[in-house]
Amino acid sequence: MSLALKHGRPQCIPVEKADLPQLARSQLCPSSGCSVILEDVPVPPFHELMLPMLRLAADGKEHTLAEAMHRLAEEFYLSEQERMELLPSGRQRRFNNRVGWAKTHLKKAGLLRDEARGRFRITEQGREVLASSPDKLSVAYLEERFPSLREFRGSGEAEQAPPSKAGSLEAETPEEVLEDAYQALRKRLADELLERIKACSPAFFEKLVVDLLVAMGYGGSRRDAGQVLGKSGDGGIDGIIKQDKLGLDVVYLQAKRWDTVVGRPVVQAFAGSLEGHRARKGILITTSQFSQEAYNYVERIEKKIVLIDGAQLCQLMIDHGVGVSEAATYQVKKVDADYFSEEA
Repeated sequence: MSLALKHGRPQCIPVEKADLPQLARSQLCPSSGCSVILEDVPVPPFHELMLPMLRLAADGKEHTLAEAMHRLAEEFYLSEQERMELLPSGRQRRFNNRVGWAKTHLKKAGLLRDEARGRFRITEQGREVLASSPDKLSVAYLEERFPSLREFRGSGEAEQAPPSKAGSLEAETPEEVLEDAYQALRKRLADELLERIKACSPAFFEKLVVDLLVAMGYGGSRRDAGQVLGKSGDGGIDGIIKQDKLGLDVVYLQAKRWDTVVGRPVVQAFAGSLEGHRARKGILITTSQFSQEAYNYVERIEKKIVLIDGAQLCQLMIDHGVGVSEAATYQVKKVDADYFSEEA
């Protein structure tokens, strides 16, 4: 007997041997001793973590958030890679973020309460909910029964939202919604930048590349970088540039406004030209794309060559403030636990 598992508590069901190659990994179930066949599934949304977290606290003891994260990760059979997956900002683990918001919703509904610093315990209301043996706890279920959660979430904002948006609000945490919106705005900005770059003159494209390299710390001053780099005669620039302000190492650079996919032959010719410029490193920039064969080639050769396509060029411009200006700033703050510590 094997276990076929997706998010939630596993159930023992027969699994045909023919199905096994399609399944990602397996491990031993601690409760049944059966072999657990695990499919590759995303980290569960925070609302799917609420009932397991409430069950964890059913013993009436104090529990820490770190303990909850560990126990829930085991219950959902998350791999190490799934536990370590980061939000787009790279500042917080996605699973930890979702566990934190599951606890927040249970606390705002009055099903959990905070005890000593960083610890929580089930409430009488929480016990009553578990006594009703729910199959799952959804945000809509809790909002309908507990006005305190409805008030916390904005007086029924989720019910008033369009169906597609309402589903997203329940599946994602506020940080995820905010970061998804930020990434969407960033992608739209990058698309607009690339259109502008392709429409600009060769002289302006040369200025843009020099400005970006200087902003990234290459070439010393803009004047130094502009003097070293020269026009290539085909709408791009060609030359060597200092890797640092002291010029301890140099980088050979080519930047061209290609419209077609740049293949291995172009990159191979670029690698050969490094010798003539006494450079061991190179940067090749295009406004189009590089083929997979081009990327495979630079991974195999001894010289260090960085390929920057149009999409990456725009992302670098955004990161270093070249050709863009700030439209708005939002600061997301959190409680400073050290400030409230009364320990001597």
